Amino acid sequence: MINVYDVVVIGGGPCGIAAVVEAKRKGVAKVLLLEKGDNHSQTIRQFYKDKKRVDKEYKGMDSETKGTISFETGTKESVLDYFDSLLDHGDIDIYFNSEVEKVEKKDGEPFYITTASSGFRAHNVIISIGRMGKPNKPSYKIPPSITQRVNFNLDKCSVNEKVLVVGGGNSAAEYALSLCKTNTVTLCYRKESFTRLNEINEEDIKKEARNGDIILRLGLDIEALENESGKVLVKFTNGMELVYDRIIYAIGGTSPVDFLKKCGVEFDENGVPSVDERCETATKGLFVGGDLITRNGGSIVVAFNHAHTIVENLHL
Repeated sequence: MINVYDVVVIGGGPCGIAAVVEAKRKGVAKVLLLEKGDNHSQTIRQFYKDKKRVDKEYKGMDSETKGTISFETGTKESVLDYFDSLLDHGDIDIYFNSEVEKVEKKDGEPFYITTASSGFRAHNVIISIGRMGKPNKPSYKIPPSITQRVNFNLDKCSVNEKVLVVGGGNSAAEYALSLCKTNTVTLCYRKESFTRLNEINEEDIKKEARNGDIILRLGLDIEALENESGKVLVKFTNGMELVYDRIIYAIGGTSPVDFLKKCGVEFDENGVPSVDERCETATKGLFVGGDLITRNGGSIVVAFNHAHTIVENLHL
């Protein structure tokens, strides 16, 4: 017989980590964490630059933790170490490299959670995968012949490349800053000025632009991409055409809608997963927490508090 867990948590970010730790501290016996990456906190690992400050207070959102887990402002490294320590002492079943394909529920039966290689049963399921699971893509076509040169993170970047970073948020700025010392970097943003950067990133971008290490192309959008001798020919809306070795898009992340629908999650008129005050969906025992239900996203404390609310309302 397949082992039936009291709760299975999908996604090893802040909400998922807090949920499994709070559940064990509450005395829940069988707790499982499933994470598609090879470690927890994939967004922090991949998208935060080294030594990046991670704030307790975020965009005026609630900054007081309500559960048993505290959180204080730190760096990327100290926060990851802290999360390691929480999981190391939690006596929690954890499966990495386990991407969930769907969650099914039949009347009177536990949930069935399907991954590429396994199946799990659970009385409660918490989805905490975050919006960065699926990056936004441009509306124009990306020719298949250059897809290896068109990226949505820094994984495939090398050195001494001519790189175009597209976006006006903090991720775009941090990509450009990370690459500019070893590559020729241009940062392109469709608006005339940056409106979403934190003060540190905006100051650093302007400094590197003054030094000539980052080329800024503001108030400019892209019309199309083409293959030119294996490189990326970028056609801008002002008629300019330039060739780059690589283009990196940082134009936001969206909720993985298809996956959530397969799990039976309904959405409100704004495209946000519908949950009640307990973070529970219309399906009893199916909860959603973290960035997926937070309009501004990004707050670790809010994610922790979602986890606390969910654990207090599990059906055990």
